This record gives sequence, C-alpha cells and structure tokens, in this order.
Amino acid sequence: MKKVAIYARISTPDQHLNTQLYDLRKLAAQRGFEITREYCDQGISGSKARRPGLDSMMNDARRGEFSVVLVAAFDRIARSTRNFLEIVDELQALEIAFFSAREGIDSSGPMGRMFLTMVGSIAELERSLIVERIKAGMRRAKMEGQRLGRAPLSVDRNALVRDRLAGMSLTDVAKKYRISRASVVRVVRHAKQSQLVAAA
Repeated sequence: MKKVAIYARISTPDQHLNTQLYDLRKLAAQRGFEITREYCDQGISGSKARRPGLDSMMNDARRGEFSVVLVAAFDRIARSTRNFLEIVDELQALEIAFFSAREGIDSSGPMGRMFLTMVGSIAELERSLIVERIKAGMRRAKMEGQRLGRAPLSVDRNALVRDRLAGMSLTDVAKKYRISRASVVRVVRHAKQSQLVAAA
C-alpha cells in the first residue's frame, strides 16, 4: 500500500479546510492509499513560496516518509508556474508522485508532466488576469473621483496627542475618540515625526 501525504490550503475565512480534506481522504481510500499525515496552511496566499504546512511536507518528503502527494487542485500548491514546477520537480526527483483531484492529473508519466506544465501556466495566467482586473477597477474608481484606501480620521488630532502624551492610557484614548488603538498609535507617531521635522 502506497503511503500518501495530503496537502490542503485556504487563503480566506470563507473557505473551509475540512471540505478539501474530506474529498482527499475519500480519494485516498478509493485508490487504496495509506494516509501518513495531513499538512495544512490556513489564511496563507498561494503566491507565498514559504508556507509552514508546505515546508513541513517537503521536509518529510526529503526523509522519504511517503511516496505520493495528494492535493485538491493545482492552485492549492502554488499560484505561479515557477514555484509550482519547482515543487513538482523536487517531488519527482524524490520519486514521489503528485496527484491533483480537480484536474485528475498525476505526475508519474510523461502525459501527466505535460499537463502539469500546461495547467500550471493557465493558473498563473488566471491570477494575472484577476490582478489586472483589480488594477483596472482601481484606475476607473480614481478617474471617477472615488477615494481609494483608508478614509481620513475625523478626530481632533491635537487633543488626542495631548491626552496621550499627558499619560492617558492607549485604551482610554481609543475609547474617548472612538477609534482603534492602532489609529491612536499612528496619529501620535505622525505627530512626533512632524515635530522632529519642524525642529530640524
């Protein structure tokens, strides 16, 4: 019986790891694989090359702890063709097969390798198109006069800074002016920087 490692990743709170894991466990059982370990990354973008779950899986792969890697889809491993193929290339060098459930592809044969390259390229293209659509939307919003980014704080900044420097706690200042603690820190820091510039 082949030993399989399952890798699952989600990048947003509205996604669920258990959805991927349930399907992958079922697929492993259908193929007669023995699951050695499940590696997961939560709230981490696929564009990041360094991911704790993925790094742990690759370290175990180098120790020969399994002979198959099973994922829900190509884009769970990586979003760039380069990173995707680096991972698959290393797995192949370690004689570990790569199975993707959604695409129905494995890397154990030449056809699988060809499809891995093709679909990896398509996944990267899709991501590039999404990024370009977002940028186009931001350009259009800017041309239409819409504000982009954080709205300015409508508070008495001078009074806020005086209260904070007079010894009022961060939490009390935030409550008094009805803003976040992080915003208090940002306003006070900006005031101090402005004073330093003026003094210079």
